[in-house]
Amino acid sequence: MDEECRNCPALCETRTQVVHGYGDVGADFLFVGERPTARADETGVPFAGAGGSDGDGGLRRMLERLGLCDVTSPAGEPALENVYLTNLTRCRDPDRRPSDEEIGNCEPYLSAEIRMINPEILVPIGERALTELGVEYTTTPVDDLVLPDDHATRIRGRGFELVPMIDPREQTDDQTQAWLEAFAELMASDYRQTKGRQER
Repeated sequence: MDEECRNCPALCETRTQVVHGYGDVGADFLFVGERPTARADETGVPFAGAGGSDGDGGLRRMLERLGLCDVTSPAGEPALENVYLTNLTRCRDPDRRPSDEEIGNCEPYLSAEIRMINPEILVPIGERALTELGVEYTTTPVDDLVLPDDHATRIRGRGFELVPMIDPREQTDDQTQAWLEAFAELMASDYRQTKGRQER
């Protein structure tokens, strides 16, 4: 994937670097945020960081609690197991969210990652990711996909199941606990679908 991508001229001016996906390429669980956080823009790793005002640590702590991230791994290089992290867009403007055009420009990268990883579960983080993934990967009318209503629920998709999440920076403690419990229950279930997946 292009480290010098110039598809979005405005984002080229504001980014530190292109932030591509990161994690276990054989993962069953693929998490998709809207755009890189400030810390991710610095490190090049989606959701990297130990916490702080941009909230990167919230997702990491959730993954640690589920046994999907090694607690002892460095903040900038989390050791993920069965998890892959990415975003709708690869570049960050610190002052605004990405435009529809910018998300469209990055869509081929995201589609390539989803095909490469071939996960069982897609986890849209936030309303924008839920809308974008919902249009592409479910038969549910996009107007019916809303947060917080769909937080921690399982939505049948085309080849995938979606388990949406409110952005960790915006979750209450109860919402975090509800998502962790729902996802732990999913992990304990026979969540693998029959879609021609090869054994690893």
